[in-house]
Amino acid sequence: MANTPICDTVIKEQCRKLGINNIGKSTIREIVGLVNCIEKETGEKFVRMEMGVPSLKPPKVGTEAEIKALNDGVAAIYPMVDGVPELKKEASRFVKNFIGVDISPECCIPTVGSMQGGYATFLTCSNLDPQKDTALFIDPGFPVQKQQFNVMGHKYESFDVYDYRGEKLRDKLESYLSKGNINSIIYSNPNNPSWICFTDDELKIIAEVADKYDAIVIEDLAYFRMDFRDDTYHPGFPPYQASVANYTDNYILMISGSKAFSYAGQRVAVVAISDKVFHRSYPNLQKRFGRDQFGATFVMRIIYALSSGVCHSAQYGLAAMLKAANDGTFNFIKDIEEYGKRAEKMKKLFVDAGFNIVYDKDIDKDLADGFYFTITYKDWTGDKLLEELLHYGISAITLDNTGSKKYGLRACVSQITPDKMELLEKRLEIYKQNH
Repeated sequence: MANTPICDTVIKEQCRKLGINNIGKSTIREIVGLVNCIEKETGEKFVRMEMGVPSLKPPKVGTEAEIKALNDGVAAIYPMVDGVPELKKEASRFVKNFIGVDISPECCIPTVGSMQGGYATFLTCSNLDPQKDTALFIDPGFPVQKQQFNVMGHKYESFDVYDYRGEKLRDKLESYLSKGNINSIIYSNPNNPSWICFTDDELKIIAEVADKYDAIVIEDLAYFRMDFRDDTYHPGFPPYQASVANYTDNYILMISGSKAFSYAGQRVAVVAISDKVFHRSYPNLQKRFGRDQFGATFVMRIIYALSSGVCHSAQYGLAAMLKAANDGTFNFIKDIEEYGKRAEKMKKLFVDAGFNIVYDKDIDKDLADGFYFTITYKDWTGDKLLEELLHYGISAITLDNTGSKKYGLRACVSQITPDKMELLEKRLEIYKQNH
């Protein structure tokens, strides 16, 4: 048996120091911290697939606009809580141009990344109606969103969509919403971690069930237009980003600057709330927060309390990128197609080493190659597989943490640059020899 790059003693000692009792149940950031410590202790660089850190350079159109804003003195001025007019206008145009639906600039609210956007949205929706005290996640999903619910102390339920694609999704949703306690339905599209993409028929089902039971659909578009199976950069013309917003007025869209625009470090996103939801009044919001209108509560009670708005200059950076995308002068999809190319190569390396892809189909179509994919090995649990791969200097997170009922790991391609691709190939060759 060939020696592994990382010995068992080092892994166990670093886990002990960090208070990690079960690697498989660790959060993304805990895995990041563990790998950082192992790298420092051993001098061995890992193939890091645990966290979606964009490895592409941020677009100049954004950074230059932000620099100009700083030179113009915005750092000395508090930003308006509901966002700068330029960003609100371009976010409204962006939704129209790339999703095909109308939404007022007033209803486009900048947030400190979709992490804050999600927290504020979940908190607001969880207080709309005392009888509807539970959110429903269509899993697998982004693990930290459930952590946010745990921090808030609000309730959620979830199910793995793996066995409920197509028309079967309707009955599964009905089984939850018919109870009368569901305030919102939450999912990402494309999906983190599985990279499945809901079809228009499935989105219509979600919309119809949500409307039937008066629930708000929260659509996380962190990976906006990153289903690379279609030619998708045609501002104002189809094919559009698939969205539930085409089938219901009861929606909230979370549009992040982190992945599609490689702007993760500036922590800026937009929460686009449908005009209907934004202006709707809820008596329980008045009782809980002192404002009855959804939009006013979201902005002037929740966002104000969390951060008093979003970094002023970052808003101008995102506004400039959205404007350029809207005007047809900045094809933001072209650069990020690199992630699809990496995924294709990485999947082949893992399959050649004896692994299988867990989520491999969109009903009857092959899954797209994108920011994430999922792997499994034999009948191993995710915990066992993650611990084993750490010995080979390869890190990921378990599917258990995402709400999936399948054994395996989520692999993120973003940090696997060409030099790391070679390293991954070498380490998987050793893995194959040893297994």
